[in-house]
Amino acid sequence: MPTLHLTKVAFGCRTIPALEKRVAARTHGGEMRVPTRMRPKRADELVGGSLYWIVKHRLVGCQQILRFEERSDGRIDIVCSGELALVPPSPRRGHQGWRYMEEAPSQAGDATGLADLPPALYHRLSALALV
Repeated sequence: MPTLHLTKVAFGCRTIPALEKRVAARTHGGEMRVPTRMRPKRADELVGGSLYWIVKHRLVGCQQILRFEERSDGRIDIVCSGELALVPPSPRRGHQGWRYMEEAPSQAGDATGLADLPPALYHRLSALALV
């Protein structure tokens, strides 16, 4: 089982239903393509892993990474399964682009209680480096 995954902010999605709607709209033939500027250096390790989506500073869902494909415009498509699997929310800081994640989050949820904080409060605490 692959242990390398990616995280990516679902830019413009403010809720989980908005992310589900976006994934459904972009899925064609059971696959969804996520364009990116650069091919990950560890792309071979990522195939079979998952792309985890961050919404409002919380990791909320994932899709299996099927492969990477070159585009005619020089960019790369991360080709994922069209099925979005929701995961128990766990806090994550936002970032640009994608980031590697060595281990998948626990399906049991976040035992710290940070996921239960309102997004605005979590954002303020993280800006103060308290979480």
